Amino acid sequence: MAGTARSPHVSPEVVREELERVLASAEFRTSKRSQEFLRYVVEHALNGQAEHLKERIIGIEVFGRSTDYDPGEDATVRVKAGEVRKRLGLYYSEQGALDPVRIELPLGAYVPEFHLAEAPTVAPEPSAPPQVYVPPEPAAKTRVHLWIALAALVCFVAAGIVWLRTRPANTALDQFWGPVLTGEAPVLLSAAFVPVYGLDSDEHPKPRAEDFVLLPDQFVGGGDLIAISRLSSMLTRMGRPYRLKVGNEVSFQDLRTGPAILVGYSYTRWREISREMRFFIDGARRPIGITDGGAPTPWSLPNLPADRHTEEDYAIVSRVFHPDTRAMLVEVAGITQYGTDAAADLVTNPELMTEALRGAPARWQQKNLQLVVHVKVISGSPTSPKVVATHFW
Repeated sequence: MAGTARSPHVSPEVVREELERVLASAEFRTSKRSQEFLRYVVEHALNGQAEHLKERIIGIEVFGRSTDYDPGEDATVRVKAGEVRKRLGLYYSEQGALDPVRIELPLGAYVPEFHLAEAPTVAPEPSAPPQVYVPPEPAAKTRVHLWIALAALVCFVAAGIVWLRTRPANTALDQFWGPVLTGEAPVLLSAAFVPVYGLDSDEHPKPRAEDFVLLPDQFVGGGDLIAISRLSSMLTRMGRPYRLKVGNEVSFQDLRTGPAILVGYSYTRWREISREMRFFIDGARRPIGITDGGAPTPWSLPNLPADRHTEEDYAIVSRVFHPDTRAMLVEVAGITQYGTDAAADLVTNPELMTEALRGAPARWQQKNLQLVVHVKVISGSPTSPKVVATHFW
């Protein structure tokens, strides 16, 4: 689409005022990426630079993709555009219904359009009907009517609550978490302790092996902490109660009392709980990587340095009704902290989950599933995760 999409009757100043109202709304202020996307396309359209509003350019300039970014392999821009359209629709259906200007993002395009809102039609006031005297109802009868109205209101509110709790999930993310978050039991959210060795000496120019002391049950990985933060924020938004436990505080009984989310457990005693699944992070194998039915796969890190600072990582997301615990279990674990962080981003981000489950089989919502995730690491930060393998049963 060439040129700007501004109506000749809408000035840039009026559009920019509308843009600020939209970005400050409840639909947009909780999503920094949606704000950045909308501001970018609106400003370029107003400045007559609509030719820059291409998927690849937006991916590089808004989402920080590299210059060799391939939109055919990374659907971030398309997914975000769809989310922005949805947020705009929600905004103009409620808070922005009376705004003088509307910002729209047509389907299949990244060039926004700006339209003046139509003035509401004012219907002529009807002539006053002749006044008729109605005798007042007895006080007792009035109270009965009030009690009936109150009872009807209570029933309406109760029906609304039931509908909200039982309505079908709207997004792939809702459907992924639906089987986990049924019932009233709090969700167990748990991070694993990382084994760390410290030097038991103040002076150690040439430390010996015996100078190192294991410091168990004291440290949690940085990527695991970020993952816990993402998951706890999501559960809070959903209004779901949860219990947070760390490391060896988690017992087998904890896993039997309700749904559990285990973060970074590929290197702990709880890794045995997922060894029988198809995909498994085998820390004993060299190179360390993900196995498929016990067999090695290309999803490994053959050049993983000792400090575990890698340029890529792999992770597994599992959601199963576990036969040993008889409860729903979600595992989010990477080979290193980067994979754990990226996997948690996947299971808390609606647009990423929609893309990941686009080819899922029918009725996947009721099936056990595993997702193998690959992520590139740039300057110590994981990029958007990409699902490279799935398994449903």
